Amino acid sequence: MNVEEGELRVDDQTGDSHAGLVVIGMGCAGLSAAVSYLEASEARGRDRVIVLERSTSEERGGSTRYTSSWFRVTEDRELDPDFVTDMESFSGGLADLEYCRTLAREVPDSIAFLEQHGVEYTYFKQGLPNGNTGGGLGMPARSGRGIVEGLAAVLEQHERAELLYEMEAVRLSVSDEGRVDGVAVRGPDGLLRVLHAPAVVIASGGFEGNPRMLTQYLGERACDMPVISPGTGNNRGEGIVMAVDVGADTAGQFDMAHIEPTDPRTTKPDAVIYPYTYGIVVNRDARRFFDEGKDSFDETFEELGYEIWHNQGQTAFLIGDQTSLSVAGFNECVFSDKPAVTAETLPDLARQLGIDPDALVETVTRYNAAIAPGELDPYRFDGKHTENLEPPKSNWAFPIDSPPFIAYPMTGSICFTFGGLRTDALGRVLTPSGRPIPGLYAVGEVTGVYYHKYPVGTSVIRGVTFGRLAGADAAAVAAVGAAAQPVR
Repeated sequence: MNVEEGELRVDDQTGDSHAGLVVIGMGCAGLSAAVSYLEASEARGRDRVIVLERSTSEERGGSTRYTSSWFRVTEDRELDPDFVTDMESFSGGLADLEYCRTLAREVPDSIAFLEQHGVEYTYFKQGLPNGNTGGGLGMPARSGRGIVEGLAAVLEQHERAELLYEMEAVRLSVSDEGRVDGVAVRGPDGLLRVLHAPAVVIASGGFEGNPRMLTQYLGERACDMPVISPGTGNNRGEGIVMAVDVGADTAGQFDMAHIEPTDPRTTKPDAVIYPYTYGIVVNRDARRFFDEGKDSFDETFEELGYEIWHNQGQTAFLIGDQTSLSVAGFNECVFSDKPAVTAETLPDLARQLGIDPDALVETVTRYNAAIAPGELDPYRFDGKHTENLEPPKSNWAFPIDSPPFIAYPMTGSICFTFGGLRTDALGRVLTPSGRPIPGLYAVGEVTGVYYHKYPVGTSVIRGVTFGRLAGADAAAVAAVGAAAQPVR
């Protein structure tokens, strides 16, 4: 049920509150943990769950609310069969492969879990080349918002659940023997209260909305990155900080983030420009700087977003023509609500973009002249490439010569950070020696698992999966009623 400020069930003397579980964050991971805990503890019928959200109820859900929530799965609801080996390869052996194997094993049950709680699921085949699962993608029919509203509705209707809005988690409460037993929170009135519970799940996202932490870990100009959605800006990194303060270890690459090429002309969340593979990308000097055809867009858009931010002054442009627009699926891969910039000539296009007309004409002329013979096939890796051109274009190299010409401005927007808390395959937060901290769990993007490259389509389903597992484990520990559980 929703609980407005002042209605929180509190101790009349201390102002504190007691529950079986406190969850910090109402994204896919936190909501999954809360629902899972309630169902796993149903037999006891007495343990309450309190779920905290920094934003208002209208904006609840963090980044999940605004994401498309693609799942890197097969038509049979299995995680991409190459996921574990990809993670080992991408990370150079740094990723926790047992954690990755657990995710692979649990994904079908996680999709079923969503469906059982009112989240409609769909799977569609994509006509354009895709780096995984044979060109298909699974996703909630209503994207991430469907997950948030579906799982939150379950909690709102449950008498043992309390959803608290405009609440900030400040620090963890720890008993004398080292068990996490609650969290101090600050509400709209500015006062601190302690929510006591034998288990706390941190699901508060990374540090995308914290310029100080971004600068500390990603370096200069980190403040120049806009967040990809309003919910992403609520991820301030406090979950990482408060856990480290009580002895938690970290994992994942702290100086790397998932950055996406978005349209800077709009405030629409998740306004990603994907179909750059069917054109060329130039910087503010009207020069190419990226092999647009080195792989499918789902395998390279993170690299492009990072490059735009880190080396191109946050300014780039997709340049295309009528051949680009003729590719089935081109427009469907543009998630901006702003139309393409169009012009009958390249100089006119450049002037509208605010870049040097002569430089753009020169860049396009050199590119067109470097295209090797061969047939264009936009629906497979066709090997149609450029020769003696730097950078090359390795696939889908066709001349940009069919007006009207089109362009989409692009900037790099941060989606999530890679570095976070280290956990085991049950979501239990670990110390540097690998021991679980009793009573403390972390799930979703507050946890660190990715290094160097993100396998697209795994973040949301990862949050659901480990939220579900953490909630169930917390309920199992509560059922045993032991003061300390043996390390498993």
